[in-house]
Amino acid sequence: MRIRKFHHDYSRRKFLRDAGLGVLSTGVLAPLGKTMADTGEISKAYPDELLSIDAYTKGKIKTGDEITAANVEHVKDLLEPIRYEQILKHGRKLKVVKTTKDIMRLSPWEYIEATLKNAGKAKFDERGNVVNAADGKPWIGGNPFPDPKSGIELFAAQTLSWGRHDASFYAIAAYAMRQDGHPRFKYTGGWAELSTVARVSMDPAPYWEEHIDKLRFQSVFFLTPNNFKGTSFLNVWAYDHRTFPDLYGYVADFKRIRQFPTDQRFEPLLPGLSLYLSDAWAAGDPLHTWSGYEIIKRGPFLAGLSESWNADAPNWEHSTHGGPQGKTFWDSTVELVPEAIVVEAKPTGFPRAPVSKKHVWFDARNQVVIGMVTYDRRGEPFRSFDGAYSLYETGDKKFMDGKHPYWSWCHVTASDIQTGDVTRLEQVKAHDLHVSGANDPKMYEQYLTHNALRKLGTS
Repeated sequence: MRIRKFHHDYSRRKFLRDAGLGVLSTGVLAPLGKTMADTGEISKAYPDELLSIDAYTKGKIKTGDEITAANVEHVKDLLEPIRYEQILKHGRKLKVVKTTKDIMRLSPWEYIEATLKNAGKAKFDERGNVVNAADGKPWIGGNPFPDPKSGIELFAAQTLSWGRHDASFYAIAAYAMRQDGHPRFKYTGGWAELSTVARVSMDPAPYWEEHIDKLRFQSVFFLTPNNFKGTSFLNVWAYDHRTFPDLYGYVADFKRIRQFPTDQRFEPLLPGLSLYLSDAWAAGDPLHTWSGYEIIKRGPFLAGLSESWNADAPNWEHSTHGGPQGKTFWDSTVELVPEAIVVEAKPTGFPRAPVSKKHVWFDARNQVVIGMVTYDRRGEPFRSFDGAYSLYETGDKKFMDGKHPYWSWCHVTASDIQTGDVTRLEQVKAHDLHVSGANDPKMYEQYLTHNALRKLGTS
């Protein structure tokens, strides 16, 4: 008979004790950051009960099982309230896969290498910007706070590098689903982002000196339906975390580019979508236009971090289930995340923001965002976001990012809790000549200039 010394009650008490002391020390059996740096994986940092859904639920749910309304009570504490309600009442299901232990499968390879190489070199300057401590210049690459001690460190890392590549292009399809299960709109288009600092894969590195005062260029454009074809937006981010991005848009009806008010970040990009610019990667606004960044909870969680790439579909399309028509939710895989950190932030730079706060779940292993819930001005739950990431490698099938398999997001579910509307967003392989991928130097001229917006709008 095996006596388990470190069961999940022990872990829960450890997380609560740390919270009571006001400290954040990731890992349970050993410091997580040091364990990953020494071994390349997480096993020695957590007890078995946090590394396997089988052990956590004492066999009530096993790897390979589906979480449904019939068994969701066993993992209620591992879900944010909205996914729990969708499973319980709306037919949503989640397939459980094994927990990822190898850290090199949890982010782009070069980003992880830079994180390990540059550990301990970051600090906040007097304006609250993340800088290289040695010279006060912008950050040099990787996660600046791989062993975070505060909520603002988690958010700072997320804001600095959304997709964790120097440059990313995502061919996207978005489906605006009504409460009755019928689609209101289907949009196709693309999303591009390019970092001008903290570069680890593209030359010049770590900075594009011509734009060292900036953080990133980011654009989104739409190809269908026809009445929105050519509609596009370009955000130019300053490196100063207190400064709003410059926001430009190409208006197809007027065939011209106009500049939009910089703080209009809480409006749907297009009709029917439960997505705002503010929602991007749960950190769509400059760091210091929000405040608080209070760590309010720690513990295990269920999130999609592996086996989410649909390699067998010709354009990587994902299948659906649930809701009145069987089309409301993505078919999703989740794994037991041994430790998630929940941070509460409040919008202070937006006097008319429709949200009063947001709760964001971060995976302690790689600090990637794995869930978000926003609350309206009355403090009631408003909108929910959960997504799935993956290394794009399944058996002998691989989609490469240079020397290594591509790592990226696969799909997102954005739910308006108050109306019942759901937006499903997925990354597909391509729309015509617009192909998903990372670190292509042509992305800037193709997607991230005013001329690029005009060409996209008139093509």
